[in-house]
Amino acid sequence: MEPGAGWWQVRQWRDAPLAQRRTMGFAAASAVAGIVIATGAVAASGPWDGGQRKAERVRAAAAVRPGGDAPRGAARAAGPVTAPPVLGALRTRGAAASRESLAGALEPLLGDSALGTDHAASVVDVATGEQLYGSGEGTAYTPASTIKIATAAAALAALGPEHRIETTVVAGSDGIVLVGGGDPTLTAAPSGKGGGPRFASLSDLADATARSLKARGTARTRLAYDASRYSGPALHPIGLNVNIAPVSALMVDEGRLDDSFRGPADRTAEPAADAARKFADLLRERGVEVEGDVSETRADAKAARVAAVASAPLADLVERALTYSDNDIAEALARQTALASGRPADFEGAAKAVTDRLAGLGLPMEGVRIADGSGLDRADQVSAGFLARLLARSADPRTPRLRPVLTGLPVAGFSGTLRDRYPRENAGRATVRAKTGTLTGVNTLAGTAVTPSGRLLTFGFMASGTTDGDAAQRALDRLAAVVATAG
Repeated sequence: MEPGAGWWQVRQWRDAPLAQRRTMGFAAASAVAGIVIATGAVAASGPWDGGQRKAERVRAAAAVRPGGDAPRGAARAAGPVTAPPVLGALRTRGAAASRESLAGALEPLLGDSALGTDHAASVVDVATGEQLYGSGEGTAYTPASTIKIATAAAALAALGPEHRIETTVVAGSDGIVLVGGGDPTLTAAPSGKGGGPRFASLSDLADATARSLKARGTARTRLAYDASRYSGPALHPIGLNVNIAPVSALMVDEGRLDDSFRGPADRTAEPAADAARKFADLLRERGVEVEGDVSETRADAKAARVAAVASAPLADLVERALTYSDNDIAEALARQTALASGRPADFEGAAKAVTDRLAGLGLPMEGVRIADGSGLDRADQVSAGFLARLLARSADPRTPRLRPVLTGLPVAGFSGTLRDRYPRENAGRATVRAKTGTLTGVNTLAGTAVTPSGRLLTFGFMASGTTDGDAAQRALDRLAAVVATAG
């Protein structure tokens, strides 16, 4: 703990708004990483905020009042956010890793043949903004899923961490219309399954809709659905795939055809229609007779609202997308960025909107090409320097709304896509937080590391032309471990 820390800081944390508590939790977790390792207190997961992972914290489902009222919190504006001292526990003088020592440790590892025919590296000191090491850092490569860091930052910059996505039911010409707002986490699963009740629940929406209809003396209705908030092709360029559903403004459980809630799974070819059919079944279970088959329509913009549910805050969606490398959430974040930017919510519009938001953050954009939100498209191109600078910007006290980019990163040896990497003897265990990227022949890693002297460094490592994915991952993990022991 830094000099002067005491009970008043605990009180400050308790009294702080949600966005500030997230930031304070990140700084505190970084400062005590060594203690955490020694005591084994992180045996469950991370990142941590008072011992709890924000993205997995169970949230009460949003209450929906009859008569069309919006869910509590759904219309809450993000408002101005002031940055707490996120770097207060990190050192800004002395004990910095020298460029020479870092280069001496990294360069032999970069020569590992497991890293393929082309590779690049960048390490940045967050407190000073200096690049401590670079090798091909300005050359753009296919980033695979590390592009999700850029997608998340753009969405947070456009909408703010408290933004929520609504799914609504409105009055139609001869019944009701289920209107998708683009919430990728809307679920028909029982409360508590998978992500828990923090996800917006289709069952809750059915409850509220049935109550509202019955209050109006209606026990039968026709049902249509509207997924027009998104436009353009729904299929990702890789086609219908176990890694991603067709991108739709209306879907439940990511269009999965099993009871999984993350990872690869067979997906429906028509997520919006399937969601509407499930909603019709839920209404019937609640005593509302749904006449005929569901049909697609476009709701009147001025239609009366019957009921609504809202997603968890955008910060939680970002954290989950990064921790589990969730492609469906990532593509939704890109489209929400397009909507907030006044662009068409399709692949092209989303790519342009994300690019514009990243440029607005003052990042090095040379060679950057955004093709999708998830990184499944090999046309994506970014540099190692871009990734390291973006992560450093996410830690900047002047951009507090970007902080979920950091708190969502998997923790080495403990959570998400790094859970089974970094064994106990690895120096980077728990002190490295990073987003992984994997495609055939492509392996990347970008994240943060807290050094023994308490400095926060960001890094981007990219490898192309790899032939052994497992060996490439181990090589990347060794590079990140060196950064964690610098200084």
